[in-house]
Amino acid sequence: MPTILQCGRFELDLERPLVMGILNVTPDSFSDGTGELSIDRAVERAHRMVEDGADMIDIGGESTRPGANPVPLAEELDRVLPVIEALRGLNVPLSVDTFKPGVMRGVLKAGADMINDIRALQEPEALEAVSGTACGLCIMHMQGDPQTMQLAPQYEDVVDEVKAFLEERISTLTQAGIAPNRVVLDPGFGFGKTPGQNYTMLRRLREMRVGNYPWLLGFSRKSMLGHVVGRAPRERVAASLAAALYGIEMGGHILRVHDVAETVDAVKVWRTIKDESFV
Repeated sequence: MPTILQCGRFELDLERPLVMGILNVTPDSFSDGTGELSIDRAVERAHRMVEDGADMIDIGGESTRPGANPVPLAEELDRVLPVIEALRGLNVPLSVDTFKPGVMRGVLKAGADMINDIRALQEPEALEAVSGTACGLCIMHMQGDPQTMQLAPQYEDVVDEVKAFLEERISTLTQAGIAPNRVVLDPGFGFGKTPGQNYTMLRRLREMRVGNYPWLLGFSRKSMLGHVVGRAPRERVAASLAAALYGIEMGGHILRVHDVAETVDAVKVWRTIKDESFV
């Protein structure tokens, strides 16, 4: 595994698990009281996450939850560009959660350090948008699209099929000249998988590993957890931490989370348990 991840302005040491804070820059996440997006509130939230120990911030201007409607390119840029400009001085990598090549070009020009793409750079011109840069890349598996992915996901063997997809994407990226130390992989928990398939992937995460590429894992508040604990998304903090800690035990490297302070504390305790010099 590359121990250093090239991520735009930063070189990230993956010897310890990193915490990526989720910043969904959408009106339903940061309304100013009138239903309009409040950039100031989003920026305030990002600063708080960094104070709580976030190693990275993942900015999203378009919801990718099941059933979500698409957002026009110009509107997505209008949401994320002011946030990138306001957060450039935070001294942590800024990731942008997008699959649109036009958004990729715009945010990289504005100073984003990573592209987190649920479509794994399969959109026309997506590879071209990132190949000549130094940005980090998160390549994720998804069956279907956000509007339909949870209707009836089907696999012969979810682990084998997700691994084969990620291997194919790595081959394509390599042929495009993208260095391995720029890439992390995401198996796509909750993206076109049943609860049982999600837990199968988590149990067999080591088996699903592609070469030496690191994992970025996103369980935070997802329905796979609600299916077990029967709680609303904001009440799934303990469930999210349980999944996150098992994920890093199984070889995860970056945790994408809503609840930064709680995750940072949990990872610190996990690392201390592992540290036999702590006596």
